[in-house]
Amino acid sequence: MKEDRNFANIARQTGVSGQNMQHFMSNSPWSAQPVFERVQQEIKAKPGLGQGGMLLLDESADEKAGQKSVGAARQYNGRMGKVDLSQVGVFLAYVNVSPALEAPVWTWVDGEIFLPEHWFSQQMAGERKRLGIPKDRASATKVELGWQMVKRAVANGLPFEALGCDDLYGRSAGFRHNLAQAGIVYMADVPVNTQVYLTPPSVGVPTVEPGQKGRPPSRQRVLSEDKPVTVREVYALEDTPRQRVRVRSTERGEIADEFAVRRVWTERDEPGVPSSEEWLVIRREADGKLNCSLSNAPAETTTERLAWLKCQRYFIERTNEDSKTGIGWDEFQAQKYRAWQHQLALTVLATWFIAETKLDWARQAARDPSLARQFAVEVLPMLSVANVREMLRAAMPLPQLTPEEATALVVQHLVNRTRARKSRIKHRHRSGSSP
Repeated sequence: MKEDRNFANIARQTGVSGQNMQHFMSNSPWSAQPVFERVQQEIKAKPGLGQGGMLLLDESADEKAGQKSVGAARQYNGRMGKVDLSQVGVFLAYVNVSPALEAPVWTWVDGEIFLPEHWFSQQMAGERKRLGIPKDRASATKVELGWQMVKRAVANGLPFEALGCDDLYGRSAGFRHNLAQAGIVYMADVPVNTQVYLTPPSVGVPTVEPGQKGRPPSRQRVLSEDKPVTVREVYALEDTPRQRVRVRSTERGEIADEFAVRRVWTERDEPGVPSSEEWLVIRREADGKLNCSLSNAPAETTTERLAWLKCQRYFIERTNEDSKTGIGWDEFQAQKYRAWQHQLALTVLATWFIAETKLDWARQAARDPSLARQFAVEVLPMLSVANVREMLRAAMPLPQLTPEEATALVVQHLVNRTRARKSRIKHRHRSGSSP
């Protein structure tokens, strides 16, 4: 299906009972987590994916027309670029674009719906029950949800070499600290006004001067006179090394931007105490925009490697786009918590199926180098979601309904509309509102 991929229309197109479809997606008690675990295990077992993989963490919002859906609230919607009534999910993707692979791989592997704090108030108890939010689901920030998913991926043995995330997560010193403690290399975006130190600051508890009144200080702080500077200011310094790096070829050309990298000291391991040494990686894009990250990669890491890690976050956008526009995630219309989880599980299955199909296709039908020379390009295009869909439509066509089946579906649709109208009229009578 190319459009209108909601539960009711999927049922009509496939000849499945609409009631059965709704029950399977919204009420059936199967769990999404074993699906995520199975996909991660299949990635682990796939030849060639044991090295070069990277986890990418991102949140994505979907516009909602009403507040009856789980998690719906006025919150920032990145796709719209403003605060609006939206439903937000936090997603973990696996990406492997190693040059040794015949085709790049990207797929969602886990996800959690974000529930704003007011959803856990006493006033929302009825809504939590109606929508089937588990009683043990506690309030959690997007950063906390992301860390939960990273820990699950590690526990499942999903092989990856580093983790990338946007500045929502990169701003969290606690999140970077957790990753470092777990031995996970990160490339975490931060805003250009993030403050760092260029030399190791002297940190300690201030000594008490003779005759000083008041309680003696007990918390550590910066004792040296060095002042922090913003990463934007770091880029402007003459002694900040800059290097143009050709990261990779793409279907649209190549990524070859200027990168500035240097060692800095930040507040990561203890709030308010700048003591952690990290890489500051600044990418100056073609339009002059500075995109900045902090990384705990080893001190001997080359600029080329840091630039490569820095440019992997692009693929979370590709994964989100494939999942939403290509597969239909953004056409999700159900309200319940379990329906959201089930829809995500099937979307994860679909993104992994497409990624695996592209990789298998590339291995079974190697690209002819002469074609690249013929078209004067470095990279030949890969299969897209639309390409895989067309092959599926040929191999597994949607069923052709008999006149009797079509009639039954139309009748059921009319019955459902009548019941919905009756319910609305009954609700208006109870509330005393006019039509």
